[in-house]
Amino acid sequence: MQFVFRIVPEVLNKLEREIEIVARHLAILDIIRKEGPIGIIKLSEKTGWQHHKIRYSLRLLEKDGLIKPTSEGAVITPKTEEFINELKNMLMEMLKKLENIYNNAPR
Repeated sequence: MQFVFRIVPEVLNKLEREIEIVARHLAILDIIRKEGPIGIIKLSEKTGWQHHKIRYSLRLLEKDGLIKPTSEGAVITPKTEEFINELKNMLMEMLKKLENIYNNAPR
C-alpha cells in the first residue's frame, strides 16, 4: 500500500506542473491574440516570466501553427480561434473526468 501513497502524489505533482505549463502557453497565446504583434521582451514584461520560458512557449505555439513570427513580433494564425474552441471542449471533458474522480474518491 505504501507504493500507492508515494506514486499518487508524484503523478499529481507532474500533472500540476503540466497544467501550469499549458496555462502559460495559453496566457501567452491570449496576449498575442489581443495585442500582437508582440515580442519576447514585451511578453516577459507583461507576464513576469523569464525570457527562456516565453521563448519555449513561443516555439511550441509556432510549431503547432498557432502563431507566426514577424519582424514586429509574434501574431496569431487563422488556426488559433478554431484551436481555442477545440481546447475549451477538451478542457471541459477533462474537468468532467476530474470531477468524477473526485466524486468517487474514498471518503
